[in-house]
Amino acid sequence: MPGELALIARIRAAAAGRHRHLRLGICDDCAILAPPPGHELLVTTDFSLEGHHFRRNWHPARSVGHRALTRGLSDIASMGGTPLAAFLSLALPRSVNPIWINDFLDGLLTLASASKTPLAGGDTSESPSDNILADIVLLGSAPAGKALRRSTARSGDRLYVTGSLGGAATELAALARSPRRYRNANPTDDHPHLYPQPRLAVGQTLLRRRLATACIDLSDGLSTDLAHLCTESNVAADVQAAALPLHPLTDSLSAEQALHNALHGGEDYELLFTARPGTRIPRSIAGVPITPIGVLRNARKSAPQVTLVKASGDRTPLAPQGWQHLL
Repeated sequence: MPGELALIARIRAAAAGRHRHLRLGICDDCAILAPPPGHELLVTTDFSLEGHHFRRNWHPARSVGHRALTRGLSDIASMGGTPLAAFLSLALPRSVNPIWINDFLDGLLTLASASKTPLAGGDTSESPSDNILADIVLLGSAPAGKALRRSTARSGDRLYVTGSLGGAATELAALARSPRRYRNANPTDDHPHLYPQPRLAVGQTLLRRRLATACIDLSDGLSTDLAHLCTESNVAADVQAAALPLHPLTDSLSAEQALHNALHGGEDYELLFTARPGTRIPRSIAGVPITPIGVLRNARKSAPQVTLVKASGDRTPLAPQGWQHLL
Protein backbone atom coordinates (compact mmCIF):
# COMPACT_ATOMS: atom_id res chain seq x y z
CA MET A 1 0.00 0.00 0.00
CA PRO A 2 1.37 3.50 -0.78
CA GLY A 3 2.17 5.85 2.10
CA GLU A 4 -0.47 8.33 3.22
CA LEU A 5 1.11 11.37 1.57
CA ALA A 6 1.53 9.54 -1.71
CA LEU A 7 -2.06 8.31 -1.54
CA ILE A 8 -3.40 11.81 -0.85
CA ALA A 9 -1.33 13.20 -3.73
CA ARG A 10 -2.74 10.50 -6.01
CA ILE A 11 -6.31 11.27 -4.96
CA ARG A 12 -5.77 15.02 -5.34
CA ALA A 13 -4.39 14.60 -8.84
CA ALA A 14 -7.19 12.25 -9.89
CA ALA A 15 -9.87 14.54 -8.43
CA ALA A 16 -8.50 17.76 -9.93
CA GLY A 17 -11.00 19.90 -11.80
CA ARG A 18 -13.18 22.95 -11.45
CA HIS A 19 -16.72 23.15 -10.16
CA ARG A 20 -18.74 26.33 -9.96
CA HIS A 21 -19.76 25.83 -6.32
CA LEU A 22 -16.37 24.57 -5.08
CA ARG A 23 -14.09 27.47 -4.25
CA LEU A 24 -11.31 25.36 -2.71
CA GLY A 25 -10.90 21.62 -2.87
CA ILE A 26 -8.16 19.21 -1.80
CA CYS A 27 -5.16 21.34 -0.78
CA ASP A 28 -5.97 22.94 2.58
CA ASP A 29 -7.36 22.11 6.01
CA CYS A 30 -10.94 22.64 4.81
CA ALA A 31 -12.77 22.81 1.53
CA ILE A 32 -14.65 26.01 0.69
CA LEU A 33 -18.10 25.75 -0.89
CA ALA A 34 -20.41 28.45 -2.21
CA PRO A 35 -23.99 27.09 -2.31
CA PRO A 36 -26.33 28.71 -4.85
CA PRO A 37 -28.22 31.75 -3.54
CA GLY A 38 -31.62 30.91 -2.06
CA HIS A 39 -30.72 27.26 -1.52
CA GLU A 40 -30.37 25.07 1.55
CA LEU A 41 -27.67 22.48 2.16
CA LEU A 42 -28.41 18.76 2.06
CA VAL A 43 -25.97 16.52 3.96
CA THR A 44 -25.81 12.72 3.99
CA THR A 45 -23.20 10.16 4.99
CA ASP A 46 -22.76 6.46 4.28
CA PHE A 47 -20.32 3.75 5.32
CA SER A 48 -19.14 1.07 2.92
CA LEU A 49 -17.78 -1.72 5.11
CA GLU A 50 -15.93 -4.71 3.72
CA GLY A 51 -17.78 -7.86 4.72
CA HIS A 52 -21.09 -5.98 5.03
CA HIS A 53 -21.51 -3.90 1.88
CA PHE A 54 -18.93 -5.55 -0.35
CA ARG A 55 -16.40 -8.38 -0.52
CA ARG A 56 -13.08 -8.03 -2.27
CA ASN A 57 -13.31 -11.59 -3.60
CA TRP A 58 -16.75 -10.84 -5.10
CA HIS A 59 -16.89 -7.18 -6.07
CA PRO A 60 -14.58 -5.51 -8.60
CA ALA A 61 -12.85 -2.53 -6.99
CA ARG A 62 -14.42 -0.16 -9.53
CA SER A 63 -17.84 -1.38 -8.43
CA VAL A 64 -16.98 -0.75 -4.76
CA GLY A 65 -16.01 2.85 -5.54
CA HIS A 66 -19.06 3.40 -7.74
CA ARG A 67 -21.44 1.97 -5.16
CA ALA A 68 -19.88 3.95 -2.31
CA LEU A 69 -20.73 7.21 -4.07
CA THR A 70 -24.08 6.02 -5.44
CA ARG A 71 -25.51 5.58 -1.95
CA GLY A 72 -25.07 9.25 -1.08
CA LEU A 73 -26.06 10.51 -4.52
CA SER A 74 -29.30 8.52 -4.28
CA ASP A 75 -30.11 10.24 -0.99
CA ILE A 76 -29.56 13.63 -2.65
CA ALA A 77 -31.73 12.52 -5.59
CA SER A 78 -34.60 11.52 -3.30
CA MET A 79 -34.83 15.10 -2.03
CA GLY A 80 -34.68 16.60 -5.51
CA GLY A 81 -31.24 18.00 -4.78
CA THR A 82 -28.14 18.82 -6.77
CA PRO A 83 -24.80 17.44 -5.50
CA LEU A 84 -22.24 20.04 -4.48
CA ALA A 85 -19.28 18.03 -3.20
CA ALA A 86 -18.20 14.65 -1.87
CA PHE A 87 -15.77 13.85 0.94
CA LEU A 88 -14.09 10.45 1.13
CA SER A 89 -12.50 8.90 4.21
CA LEU A 90 -10.59 5.67 3.62
CA ALA A 91 -9.23 3.19 6.17
CA LEU A 92 -6.99 0.71 4.36
CA PRO A 93 -5.09 -2.34 5.62
CA ARG A 94 -1.38 -2.55 4.82
CA SER A 95 -2.08 -5.64 2.75
CA VAL A 96 -4.31 -3.92 0.20
CA ASN A 97 -3.06 -4.06 -3.39
CA PRO A 98 -2.28 -0.61 -4.88
CA ILE A 99 -4.09 -1.73 -8.05
CA TRP A 100 -7.25 -2.21 -5.96
CA ILE A 101 -6.95 1.37 -4.68
CA ASN A 102 -6.50 2.75 -8.20
CA ASP A 103 -9.51 0.85 -9.49
CA PHE A 104 -11.64 1.89 -6.50
CA LEU A 105 -10.81 5.55 -7.14
CA ASP A 106 -11.48 5.12 -10.85
CA GLY A 107 -14.97 3.77 -10.14
CA LEU A 108 -15.76 6.52 -7.66
CA LEU A 109 -14.34 9.38 -9.72
CA THR A 110 -15.94 8.21 -12.98
CA LEU A 111 -19.36 8.47 -11.34
CA ALA A 112 -18.35 11.73 -9.65
CA SER A 113 -17.51 13.20 -13.05
CA ALA A 114 -20.73 11.93 -14.64
CA SER A 115 -22.82 13.41 -11.81
CA LYS A 116 -20.77 16.65 -11.63
CA THR A 117 -19.83 15.93 -8.02
CA PRO A 118 -16.32 17.14 -7.13
CA LEU A 119 -14.32 15.16 -4.58
CA ALA A 120 -13.41 18.00 -2.23
CA GLY A 121 -11.60 16.30 0.63
CA GLY A 122 -11.66 13.55 3.21
CA ASP A 123 -9.21 11.56 5.32
CA THR A 124 -7.01 8.48 5.16
CA SER A 125 -5.95 6.04 7.85
CA GLU A 126 -4.59 2.55 8.35
CA SER A 127 -7.38 0.08 9.07
CA PRO A 128 -7.12 -1.64 12.48
CA SER A 129 -8.09 -4.91 10.78
CA ASP A 130 -7.65 -6.49 7.36
CA ASN A 131 -10.93 -4.94 6.21
CA ILE A 132 -11.45 -1.80 4.16
CA LEU A 133 -13.73 1.03 5.31
CA ALA A 134 -14.88 3.80 2.96
CA ASP A 135 -16.98 6.63 4.39
CA ILE A 136 -18.62 9.11 2.04
CA VAL A 137 -20.08 12.48 3.06
CA LEU A 138 -22.20 14.07 0.35
CA LEU A 139 -23.27 17.71 0.30
CA GLY A 140 -26.04 18.90 -1.99
CA SER A 141 -28.42 21.79 -2.33
CA ALA A 142 -32.11 22.38 -2.94
CA PRO A 143 -34.20 25.56 -3.15
CA ALA A 144 -34.95 26.79 0.36
CA GLY A 145 -38.04 25.10 1.78
CA LYS A 146 -38.62 23.03 -1.37
CA ALA A 147 -36.66 19.79 -0.83
CA LEU A 148 -38.69 16.62 -1.28
CA ARG A 149 -39.30 14.78 1.99
CA ARG A 150 -40.74 11.54 3.37
CA SER A 151 -43.19 13.28 5.66
CA THR A 152 -45.37 15.21 3.21
CA ALA A 153 -47.46 12.51 1.52
CA ARG A 154 -51.26 12.58 1.98
CA SER A 155 -54.10 10.11 1.88
CA GLY A 156 -55.32 9.73 -1.69
CA ASP A 157 -51.87 10.30 -3.20
CA ARG A 158 -50.76 7.88 -5.90
CA LEU A 159 -47.58 5.83 -5.50
CA TYR A 160 -44.95 5.73 -8.26
CA VAL A 161 -41.56 4.09 -8.72
CA THR A 162 -38.75 4.80 -11.16
CA GLY A 163 -36.97 2.20 -13.26
CA SER A 164 -37.31 -1.44 -12.28
CA LEU A 165 -37.14 -3.50 -9.11
CA GLY A 166 -35.48 -6.70 -7.98
CA GLY A 167 -32.47 -6.52 -10.27
CA ALA A 168 -29.89 -5.73 -7.59
CA ALA A 169 -30.91 -8.62 -5.34
CA THR A 170 -31.03 -11.00 -8.29
CA GLU A 171 -27.58 -10.00 -9.51
CA LEU A 172 -26.16 -10.23 -5.98
CA ALA A 173 -27.36 -13.83 -5.71
CA ALA A 174 -25.71 -14.62 -9.05
CA LEU A 175 -22.54 -12.87 -7.93
CA ALA A 176 -22.43 -15.02 -4.79
CA ARG A 177 -22.67 -18.17 -6.92
CA SER A 178 -20.07 -17.16 -9.49
CA PRO A 179 -17.89 -14.15 -8.58
CA ARG A 180 -15.46 -14.77 -11.46
CA ARG A 181 -18.23 -14.19 -13.98
CA TYR A 182 -18.44 -10.54 -12.86
CA ARG A 183 -14.74 -9.80 -12.45
CA ASN A 184 -14.66 -7.73 -15.65
CA ALA A 185 -18.21 -6.39 -15.52
CA ASN A 186 -18.54 -3.26 -17.64
CA PRO A 187 -19.98 -0.18 -15.86
CA THR A 188 -21.70 0.87 -19.08
CA ASP A 189 -23.77 -2.35 -19.15
CA ASP A 190 -26.86 -2.94 -17.04
CA HIS A 191 -25.50 -4.25 -13.74
CA PRO A 192 -28.07 -3.16 -11.15
CA HIS A 193 -26.11 -4.42 -8.15
CA LEU A 194 -22.55 -3.67 -9.23
CA TYR A 195 -23.23 -0.33 -10.92
CA PRO A 196 -26.57 1.14 -9.78
CA GLN A 197 -27.53 4.52 -11.22
CA PRO A 198 -28.63 7.33 -8.86
CA ARG A 199 -31.76 9.04 -10.21
CA LEU A 200 -30.55 12.62 -9.82
CA ALA A 201 -32.22 14.03 -12.95
CA VAL A 202 -35.54 12.42 -12.02
CA GLY A 203 -35.48 13.82 -8.49
CA GLN A 204 -34.58 17.29 -9.72
CA THR A 205 -37.42 17.20 -12.26
CA LEU A 206 -39.93 16.05 -9.63
CA LEU A 207 -38.95 19.02 -7.47
CA ARG A 208 -38.67 21.62 -10.22
CA ARG A 209 -42.03 20.74 -11.80
CA ARG A 210 -43.71 20.20 -8.42
CA LEU A 211 -44.87 16.74 -9.43
CA ALA A 212 -44.19 14.87 -6.19
CA THR A 213 -45.68 15.33 -2.74
CA ALA A 214 -43.09 13.06 -1.05
CA CYS A 215 -40.12 10.92 -2.03
CA ILE A 216 -37.69 8.32 -0.69
CA ASP A 217 -34.95 6.26 -2.34
CA LEU A 218 -35.18 2.47 -2.43
CA SER A 219 -31.95 1.43 -0.76
CA ASP A 220 -33.32 -1.01 1.84
CA GLY A 221 -36.15 -2.55 -0.20
CA LEU A 222 -39.61 -1.36 -1.24
CA SER A 223 -41.35 -2.95 1.75
CA THR A 224 -39.03 -1.27 4.25
CA ASP A 225 -38.65 2.13 2.58
CA LEU A 226 -42.39 2.45 1.89
CA ALA A 227 -43.01 1.73 5.57
CA HIS A 228 -40.60 4.57 6.42
CA LEU A 229 -42.56 6.95 4.18
CA CYS A 230 -45.89 5.85 5.61
CA THR A 231 -44.66 6.27 9.18
CA GLU A 232 -43.26 9.75 8.56
CA SER A 233 -46.40 10.88 6.69
CA ASN A 234 -48.85 9.05 8.98
CA VAL A 235 -50.56 7.25 6.10
CA ALA A 236 -51.10 3.68 4.94
CA ALA A 237 -50.54 2.23 1.48
CA ASP A 238 -51.99 -0.30 -0.96
CA VAL A 239 -49.44 -1.74 -3.42
CA GLN A 240 -50.59 -3.53 -6.58
CA ALA A 241 -48.35 -6.59 -6.99
CA ALA A 242 -49.07 -6.94 -10.71
CA ALA A 243 -48.04 -3.32 -11.35
CA LEU A 244 -44.50 -3.65 -9.98
CA PRO A 245 -41.92 -3.13 -12.77
CA LEU A 246 -39.66 -6.18 -12.48
CA HIS A 247 -36.08 -6.03 -13.73
CA PRO A 248 -35.37 -8.34 -16.71
CA LEU A 249 -32.87 -10.27 -14.57
CA THR A 250 -35.82 -11.60 -12.56
CA ASP A 251 -37.22 -13.33 -15.67
CA SER A 252 -35.20 -16.44 -14.81
CA LEU A 253 -36.76 -16.68 -11.34
CA SER A 254 -40.04 -18.11 -10.18
CA ALA A 255 -42.85 -15.59 -9.96
CA GLU A 256 -42.74 -15.84 -6.17
CA GLN A 257 -38.98 -15.23 -5.97
CA ALA A 258 -39.12 -12.37 -8.48
CA LEU A 259 -41.83 -10.66 -6.42
CA HIS A 260 -39.82 -11.23 -3.23
CA ASN A 261 -36.72 -9.60 -4.73
CA ALA A 262 -38.75 -6.62 -5.96
CA LEU A 263 -40.40 -6.08 -2.59
CA HIS A 264 -37.58 -6.86 -0.17
CA GLY A 265 -34.29 -7.14 -2.09
CA GLY A 266 -32.99 -3.61 -1.63
CA GLU A 267 -30.14 -1.68 -3.27
CA ASP A 268 -32.12 -0.89 -6.42
CA TYR A 269 -31.58 2.83 -5.68
CA GLU A 270 -34.75 3.76 -7.52
CA LEU A 271 -37.04 6.55 -6.30
CA LEU A 272 -40.41 5.87 -4.69
CA PHE A 273 -42.57 8.99 -4.79
CA THR A 274 -46.15 10.13 -4.31
CA ALA A 275 -48.30 12.58 -6.25
CA ARG A 276 -51.80 14.02 -5.98
CA PRO A 277 -54.50 12.16 -7.96
CA GLY A 278 -54.91 14.94 -10.54
CA THR A 279 -51.19 15.35 -11.26
CA ARG A 280 -50.15 14.18 -14.72
CA ILE A 281 -47.02 12.11 -14.23
CA PRO A 282 -45.00 11.41 -17.39
CA ARG A 283 -44.38 7.80 -18.41
CA SER A 284 -40.67 8.57 -18.25
CA ILE A 285 -38.44 11.32 -16.91
CA ALA A 286 -34.88 11.83 -18.17
CA GLY A 287 -35.21 8.52 -20.00
CA VAL A 288 -36.18 6.61 -16.84
CA PRO A 289 -39.57 4.81 -16.88
CA ILE A 290 -42.11 5.86 -14.24
CA THR A 291 -44.67 3.29 -13.05
CA PRO A 292 -47.77 3.79 -10.86
CA ILE A 293 -47.87 1.00 -8.26
CA GLY A 294 -50.49 1.92 -5.68
CA VAL A 295 -52.30 4.48 -3.57
CA LEU A 296 -52.11 5.97 -0.09
CA ARG A 297 -55.00 5.93 2.37
CA ASN A 298 -55.70 7.01 5.91
CA ALA A 299 -53.74 5.16 8.57
CA ARG A 300 -55.87 3.13 11.01
CA LYS A 301 -54.71 1.27 14.09
CA SER A 302 -56.81 -1.75 13.17
CA ALA A 303 -55.46 -2.02 9.60
CA PRO A 304 -51.99 -2.93 8.18
CA GLN A 305 -49.68 -0.04 7.41
CA VAL A 306 -48.94 -1.48 3.96
CA THR A 307 -51.16 -3.94 2.08
CA LEU A 308 -50.12 -5.98 -0.95
CA VAL A 309 -53.02 -6.38 -3.40
CA LYS A 310 -52.58 -9.36 -5.71
CA ALA A 311 -54.01 -9.69 -9.21
CA SER A 312 -56.71 -11.97 -7.81
CA GLY A 313 -57.84 -9.20 -5.48
CA ASP A 314 -56.49 -10.96 -2.39
CA ARG A 315 -55.10 -8.53 0.16
CA THR A 316 -52.24 -9.44 2.51
CA PRO A 317 -50.27 -7.30 4.98
CA LEU A 318 -46.84 -6.36 3.64
CA ALA A 319 -44.40 -6.23 6.53
CA PRO A 320 -41.02 -4.51 6.09
CA GLN A 321 -38.59 -7.31 5.26
CA GLY A 322 -35.79 -5.37 3.62
CA TRP A 323 -32.34 -4.65 4.97
CA GLN A 324 -31.85 -3.47 8.54
CA HIS A 325 -28.50 -3.08 10.30
CA LEU A 326 -27.91 -4.34 13.83
CA LEU A 327 -30.43 -7.17 13.52
